[in-house]
Amino acid sequence: MNYDVDWAKEHLNEHSIKPSTIRIKILQYLMDNRIHPTVEEIYKKLVYEIPTLSKTSVYNTLELFLENGIVQLVNTNEKESRYDIDTSFHGHFKCEKCGKVYDFNITAEELGEDNLKDFCIKDRKIYYEGICKYCLENR
Repeated sequence: MNYDVDWAKEHLNEHSIKPSTIRIKILQYLMDNRIHPTVEEIYKKLVYEIPTLSKTSVYNTLELFLENGIVQLVNTNEKESRYDIDTSFHGHFKCEKCGKVYDFNITAEELGEDNLKDFCIKDRKIYYEGICKYCLENR
């Protein structure tokens, strides 16, 4: 799919966010690069396209996206926050060697949530760490 400017504007409007150049570029970057980037990574990739870009503006934009359901936060450790454009229910695996974060599918049934039927679940975070198959193959 082509995530052009018109698509980005419409998507932002659907989420009650006023489109701006920075917001459009960050949204397009997230859609085209589903790598669970950090604020720093997004800033480094876009600063050449938008010379006035600051890390603060990237952070503020991602917080706005988070509040309006466009992204979800993936905390991989105490010091690192990553942003995932895929807001569907799924798990994450972070490789200790290469640092990549991978998505994997999981269902509520697989989690045994029927044991929590008398509880109100507001959020789920499924997160694993280890060594990915690519790093294991290249030992």
